[in-house]
Amino acid sequence: MLILTWQTEQATVKIRLLGIGTKMPAWVEAGVAEYSKRLPAPFRFECIELPLIHRGKNADTARLIKQEGESLLAKVQSQDYVVALDVKGKALSTEQLAERMGDIRDRGAQLCLLVGGPDGLSTDCLSRADEKWSLSALTLPHPLVRIVVAEQIYRGWSVLAGHPYHRA
Repeated sequence: MLILTWQTEQATVKIRLLGIGTKMPAWVEAGVAEYSKRLPAPFRFECIELPLIHRGKNADTARLIKQEGESLLAKVQSQDYVVALDVKGKALSTEQLAERMGDIRDRGAQLCLLVGGPDGLSTDCLSRADEKWSLSALTLPHPLVRIVVAEQIYRGWSVLAGHPYHRA
């Protein structure tokens, strides 16, 4: 599990990515770790992996999505500002993402990003979400999503901090 925290005069923000799927390849862990170590010490990012429910030949997909959604929502805390990562969500520019991160930080909320299994997020997860964001119109493999999110969190921090990493 990777953990990173962000502290400012306004508040500390913990960003958690809750994702269905475990045992990520070493290159995923290395990629997430690379962006995580670049963040300043008071910034916290946590990647929590929850087990994928086995899909047999005649699996009831709706039931599996519901069960995975329940396991995701069990990890959501009452103070979390929940964002469902969904292909149908709003596409944000890096600057818009940084602005949203800053807004969430300023209100003292904790950011919780939800990533569903191969069949997507349950309707309960989508209903609980305060916002829905899309990383791309493309369908991304779940291991890659973790790296993209870690990099964009680092990039969003760099925009807010005026760090030269992000050059528009």
